Amino acid sequence: MTDPQPQLTEKKRPVRDIQVIRKRPDFLAANRGKRFVTPSFVLLAYKRPEDHPAVSETIRYGTTVTKKIGNAVARNRMKRRFRALLSETLPQYGIIGADHIMIGRKENEERDFIVMKADLEKALKHLAKKL
Repeated sequence: MTDPQPQLTEKKRPVRDIQVIRKRPDFLAANRGKRFVTPSFVLLAYKRPEDHPAVSETIRYGTTVTKKIGNAVARNRMKRRFRALLSETLPQYGIIGADHIMIGRKENEERDFIVMKADLEKALKHLAKKL
C-alpha cells in the first residue's frame, strides 16, 4: 500500500511538477516579469495568468544563452550547468505558478558551481517576495 501524501524534500516542501519552457511566446511573456541580475546569469520570474493553459501548480523553467557568450561548446556547457542548477534548486525554492528563465551572461572566468547555486537561491528568494 502506498502513502497518498506527496514526497517531501529535505525542507519538508512537497515536490511539484517541473516542466521545461520551449515556446518563444512563453519566453517573451517572461520578459515582462521581475528580474534578478548576478555576474553569471539573469533570472526572470513571471507569474502566469489564471487563464494560461499550463497547470497553476506547475513550476516551469527555460534557459537561453546568446552567441555573444562563445562557440557552441561554451554555450552548451553553460546550458548544462544551468539545467543542473535548476534541477537542484527549483524543487525547494521555485515559485509555484511562475515561469523561470535563466539568461547566460558573458564572464571572464567560469564561476564556481556552488557560488552560482547560492546566487540562484538568493535570486529565487528575492523574486518570490516581489511576485
